[in-house]
Amino acid sequence: MPTYPPTFADQVVTQPLHVQFEAFLDEHRAALNSCLDGLTEEQARRSLVASRTTLLGLVKHVTFVERVWFDEAVTCRSRTELGLPATADESFILDDDDTIASVRRAHREACEASRRATSSLELDDVLRGNRRGPLPLRWVYLHVLRELAQHCGHADILREQLLRT
Repeated sequence: MPTYPPTFADQVVTQPLHVQFEAFLDEHRAALNSCLDGLTEEQARRSLVASRTTLLGLVKHVTFVERVWFDEAVTCRSRTELGLPATADESFILDDDDTIASVRRAHREACEASRRATSSLELDDVLRGNRRGPLPLRWVYLHVLRELAQHCGHADILREQLLRT
């Protein structure tokens, strides 16, 4: 089960914008982490499309996304320093020791670290560590939310295909 806060987006309508962003992000983070619920290791790794995209690879990739946008961008440490792949495409590659449990754990830890990294920041604070240049936290939240929403859709389709076969 996800260990995310029980706050859902429809419960934060009157809360400050920062809280609203976090709630929407947390809903999508939890959805992606839970896309692996009830799957075997083989199912989670099964390739159903021409790209490297698998359900396990998606969760590994969104872990990379969390670390790029809320670690690299906030701390200004390089991907090399953080032990991250150089490109987003490489973040989908599964290692032999990647398991549902290990990838989910890494994802949960990255999300928790993201929350800590942004907890003291304001929406207009500028993050200077991203390759695109300085960006306000507000833009980063929107960008990550867009990416997570996209990948939730991918995960829904892949999971549906897996469970139909």
